[in-house]
Amino acid sequence: MELPPQVQNMIAQLQTVQQQLQMVMSQKIQLENALKEVENAIQEVEKVHENTPIYKSVGTVLVKAEKEDILKELKEKKETMEVRIRALGRQEEKLKERLKELQEKVKSMLSGVQAG
Repeated sequence: MELPPQVQNMIAQLQTVQQQLQMVMSQKIQLENALKEVENAIQEVEKVHENTPIYKSVGTVLVKAEKEDILKELKEKKETMEVRIRALGRQEEKLKERLKELQEKVKSMLSGVQAG
C-alpha cells in the first residue's frame, strides 16, 4: 500500500523533529557535564591558599594566574553555560511538543488511510 504524499511529508517532518530533539538533548547533556567540571574547578580553586601558585591551561601551555582572575573567569563560564542549558531545555520542550503533535497527526492520517 502506497502512502499518500501528505502522510509521507508528515512522516519526514516527524523524523526531522526527532533528529533535532536528539541533537538538542545531546548538546544539553554535554553542557551539563562541562558545567559539573567547571563547578568542581571553582570549588578546588576556592580551597587553594592565597599564596599557592595557580596555573591555567592556555592551549598547550600552562600559565601562572591570579586566584581571583581564575575564579572570575570560571564563574563567568559557569553562568554562560547555565544560560545555554536553560535555552536548550526550552528548545527541548518545544521540540517534544512538536513531536507529539506530529505523532498524533500521522496516527490519525494513517488510520484514515487504512479505513479508506
